Amino acid sequence: MDDKQIIELYFERNEQAIKETEKKYGRFCHYIAMNVLGIQEDAEECVNDAYYSAWKQIPPTVPEIFKVYLGRITRNLSISRFRAMRAKKRYSSMEIMLSELSDCVPSPSNVEQTMEVIQLSKYIIQWLDSLPEEDRVLFIRRYWFGDEVQELAKKYGISAAKMAQRMLRLRKSLKATLEKKGVAL
Repeated sequence: MDDKQIIELYFERNEQAIKETEKKYGRFCHYIAMNVLGIQEDAEECVNDAYYSAWKQIPPTVPEIFKVYLGRITRNLSISRFRAMRAKKRYSSMEIMLSELSDCVPSPSNVEQTMEVIQLSKYIIQWLDSLPEEDRVLFIRRYWFGDEVQELAKKYGISAAKMAQRMLRLRKSLKATLEKKGVAL
């Protein structure tokens, strides 16, 4: 079933929409949640919460790209759960990934004070578009999907230390770009 048909099921309030969403995008959503949380049960809950959130939002929302829409919901719910559980020290790898980005991306409160989130997004997209494809893919795999540095290194056939260096250079590049654009970090 294609995305348009699935979205039509949501508009009809047909519960088959959830089943078709799970069938088509369940693995994708689960992959995102597992990379953020690392705990099967928590990931499953976040994916189920993502389906419920889609059910509540469609209609009136009509997602342009359904896969990206679900991925964003899943990721946001997973990060929220991660933050809630962080005090229990259950998610150390996600903590590391978020702390890596904290030096080059401003906090939400600073963003609201200095510019709208939309403008920041445009700057980041422009920066990503300026990167060679492999660097862009690596950055997105690490900081959107939450892939581990060791996993990326293995996939690209380099050492984890070299991959960590590459990620550091990419973060420094992003930071420099945002500073040139006048974003307060």
